[in-house]
Amino acid sequence: MHQFLLATRNSHKTREFAEILGEAFDIRDLADAPELPVIEETGLTFEANAILKAVETSKHSQGLVVADDSGLEVDALNGAPGIYSARYAGEDATDAENVAKLLAALNSAPGPRSARFCCVLALVREGTVLGTFHGLVEGTITSAPRGNSGFGYDPVFQPEGFDQTFAELDPAEKNRISHRARAIQALRRALLDRAKEKPD
Repeated sequence: MHQFLLATRNSHKTREFAEILGEAFDIRDLADAPELPVIEETGLTFEANAILKAVETSKHSQGLVVADDSGLEVDALNGAPGIYSARYAGEDATDAENVAKLLAALNSAPGPRSARFCCVLALVREGTVLGTFHGLVEGTITSAPRGNSGFGYDPVFQPEGFDQTFAELDPAEKNRISHRARAIQALRRALLDRAKEKPD
């Protein structure tokens, strides 16, 4: 059994990790460690924020720690909301508020509605970065939300090659093609290779 602490309090992310990685992985998250501090995301890139969260969390935990940072980049908005995706409409914004602000901004911005979801994972042990893993999926922003699955910007993101938004896709299909799925699969390969070389 491969074990690690996922540096998130987002249950949606934890579930996605568990579904994609499978039963050979035992994943804990910060819901089991309420005493750990909330880490401010001060990095200027997804990778910097992922590393920051993983390194800081690892100072309070033994074993492997994984942190992710992910978000949506929209070409017509010069890459916004980017690293501010989760708080685009404010620090305590809901998913619906973030989506509403995004659509309003696009309605007043000329240009294509092309966009991409990006995800970077950082794997750390005791403050040392063991690797980073990247995932990307291209798509477009729809004119209105569609679908009831997923979270975040899923209802307005239509991945390239599909007629449905992430929120309309079957969760198994989304977990096959998503940005986070691609990064997690790269992490999975690295963890399995690591176990072969030096079992934890």
